[in-house]
Amino acid sequence: MSILEMKVPSPGESISEVEIATWLVSDGDYVEKDQAIAEVDSDKATLELPAEQSGIITLKAAEGDVVKVGQVVCLIDTSAERPAGSAAPAAEAPKAEEKATAPATPATPAAEKASTPAPNPGPVNDSYAKGTPSPAAAKIMAENGVSGAKITGTGKDGRITKQDVVAAMAAGIPADAAQGWGGTREQNREKMSMLRRKIAERLVSVKNETAMLTTFNEVDMKPIMDLRAKYKDQFAKFHDVNLGFMSFFTKAVTEALNHFPAVNAQIDGNEMVFHNYADVGIAVSSPKGLMVPVVRNAEQMSLAEIEREIKRLAVKARDGKITPEDMTGGTFTITNGGVFGSMMSTPIINPPQSAILGMHNIIERPVAIDGKVEIRPMMYLALSYDHRIIDGKESVGFLVKVKEMIENPERIIFGGKDPYAVLLGL
Repeated sequence: MSILEMKVPSPGESISEVEIATWLVSDGDYVEKDQAIAEVDSDKATLELPAEQSGIITLKAAEGDVVKVGQVVCLIDTSAERPAGSAAPAAEAPKAEEKATAPATPATPAAEKASTPAPNPGPVNDSYAKGTPSPAAAKIMAENGVSGAKITGTGKDGRITKQDVVAAMAAGIPADAAQGWGGTREQNREKMSMLRRKIAERLVSVKNETAMLTTFNEVDMKPIMDLRAKYKDQFAKFHDVNLGFMSFFTKAVTEALNHFPAVNAQIDGNEMVFHNYADVGIAVSSPKGLMVPVVRNAEQMSLAEIEREIKRLAVKARDGKITPEDMTGGTFTITNGGVFGSMMSTPIINPPQSAILGMHNIIERPVAIDGKVEIRPMMYLALSYDHRIIDGKESVGFLVKVKEMIENPERIIFGGKDPYAVLLGL
């Protein structure tokens, strides 16, 4: 018998312990090498724990246990044979596919006889993942009271994806697949995850340890919307990524940070640290809570590069694949509550940063333009800042600068260049 001790790997230099959020396998299951066997929560992100070898697994920690980095959490008997009828490893899949696609030949009596008693290995989808929702799918199911019993997963090994849930809801979920609401007078208690506890601590510390203040302004989105409508098809075709509003705001922010460096600075003891670069954090909602992955050196990026990086990081966060390295070192943060319908808010600073920009939903409102009343798509902007390092003049000036660039994209964001050439990288 050969027993492998699986220990908790280090998710990052500053992380000394993690919490077993979910075991994806049961005690005594046969696991394949590199198969995800557990999800662990650190104070920065949720990570998957893959099996280091194939074999029978024995769990040594329960869900909710806080374990130290390097602690043994399970044992794998690598000498154990794969049970009959279990799914074959992925490496054998091409062979099976090749066999299935081979030219059909008349079956001989011997072949028929041999095939009769052979055990049915079952479809590949009969694995640990079948019927298990991804983190993004689980979030949607929980929000809409949908059970996975009537949803067929199309992901790897039968896993339920976000698209599967959306498609099922669009087609209409049967009444018996919906979970009831209310009427039982029961209560449920759930332990806060390590990530959620850390978020709570950071938010409270910001309120207690900073002189946070918020200033507001509004921006006319028509110039950006007209520009986007004009070039979005060519942009998507040329760069293979959609042109959204976030890239414009990120670019506007990087230019404004250049004019107001204190907004891009932070306090370290009795010193102020100024950054000659803009690592912009983009707040995204994930099944595990708020994540802020960082777009590094955004000041050097084109709009297309910003869009690709935001998309990459957002997908990783929502699929639970984000790493601590993806979320450390930001100098400024942008959050968009408008995607959830927020009209106005006071976002909380992401420490140790000194400021955060809040975007909100776009609403058509009557505004005065050159002495005439016009209906324009307007957005409220909010800048929360640490008054210890950023003065009112700088905060207001920064927000006005962002407003000016959004309302004059050709002249300011594109530096007087042809927008078509800049957008397409020509």
